[in-house]
Amino acid sequence: MSATPPFAGLSIEPMTTVERVAEELRRSLFEGEIEPGTPLREVALAAALGVSRSTVREAFGVLVAEGLADRLPNRGTQVRRLDAAQVADVCRARLVVETAGVRRWAVADEEARDELRSALAAYAELRGSDCTTAQFVAAHLRIHRALAGLAGSARLLAFVDGLHAEVRLALAEVDRARGNAAEQVHSHSHLLDLLEAGDTEAAVAELAAHLEDAQTSMSDEVARRAT
Repeated sequence: MSATPPFAGLSIEPMTTVERVAEELRRSLFEGEIEPGTPLREVALAAALGVSRSTVREAFGVLVAEGLADRLPNRGTQVRRLDAAQVADVCRARLVVETAGVRRWAVADEEARDELRSALAAYAELRGSDCTTAQFVAAHLRIHRALAGLAGSARLLAFVDGLHAEVRLALAEVDRARGNAAEQVHSHSHLLDLLEAGDTEAAVAELAAHLEDAQTSMSDEVARRAT
């Protein structure tokens, strides 16, 4: 009886050219190399990346599906750009759903509370590291998803994922401009401390102040781009 070769059960999915192109475009977006509202030119990108136009076109589809780009009738594909009214609308929606989660902290299941603690710990670990902007934004939004998750509703989380898809590029701009990771970690830690202490109303107020500050910062970036 022949022995099974070591690691015979391991396998990986190779990354396709489309995925590699999408990843490079995603990196450029989050690092600010391609700004919101920029038209994504199929021919120019195909030449720059040394791939076919059909590959670039498929990569555009990936970005559109992720909420990072929009297909506009007769105008092609461009990087998603929110205006001030859209930023305000998303932030109002975030406040409603995240407040609902915060108010259920006392009755939320332990798994949901642990997800918030774990998300905050992961976010804190990135402070001062050489992580990418995309990684930092993902860790940041994981905290806010966990806050909504305290409500215990899968449908609500699906809604939150849609909100985050809309706002994450704008948030990346803000995080790059602010450069205050330590302050952001402290703010989120304080919110969790209030919840652990059972001071729900103070936690709700802290969340409202945090999201108001985020809205102001994102709106300021929108105004800066418009000048």
